[in-house]
Amino acid sequence: NPEKIIDIGCGPGNSTQVLAGRFPDAYIVGVDKSEEMISAAKKSYPNLDFNICDAGTELSQLDSDFDIVFSNACIQWIPDHANLITNMLNLLKRNGILAVQIPMNFNEPIHKIVSELTASGKWKKYFINPSVYYTLSQSEYFDILSEISEEFHIWETVYYHVMKSHNDILEWYRGTGLRPYLDVLPDDKKTEFEADFMENIVRRYPKQKNGDIIFRFPRFFFTAKPKR
Repeated sequence: NPEKIIDIGCGPGNSTQVLAGRFPDAYIVGVDKSEEMISAAKKSYPNLDFNICDAGTELSQLDSDFDIVFSNACIQWIPDHANLITNMLNLLKRNGILAVQIPMNFNEPIHKIVSELTASGKWKKYFINPSVYYTLSQSEYFDILSEISEEFHIWETVYYHVMKSHNDILEWYRGTGLRPYLDVLPDDKKTEFEADFMENIVRRYPKQKNGDIIFRFPRFFFTAKPKR
């Protein structure tokens, strides 16, 4: 039974709360670099601990006696994954385990829509660095984990989400993959960008016969143990 768990990139604390439900006897702390997210997490889950921490630069300042280091849909925003994963493993006890999930949707229409929009003549001036993702290939993660971990497992799952409308896709993505792009746009351009985004969603995601829309979302997972 784990005694100490850290949730890296906890956002508003939803995943941290799930961990607390799964491991009720463990001490669990959630960390995120966003003050806004940590504030929301503390408000929603006052029984849990949350701290501000930039996983890209500050992991070495944390304790190194965790039984589980958990990260859900976070590290795609952080560069240099070989160094990052090494630092995550360094937070673990000898027999601890690292568990990570990363969206792997580069070949899906939703990702192509964003890439094409940000590179288009209308919008490219707002996106000096159009790529905000640092996700590697499955092969690259295999090579990294082979070198720095004692034991690891990798797998991928494709989720087929059933959406009731194209607007549901926009709402989903507005709070996740679209957020860093909206953040760099002037306020008076955000609605227009979303409208162009929505137009492409309607074109790329056809409705099923019953009116529902299938929204595929591949996710890549790995677990790893530190070298003894």
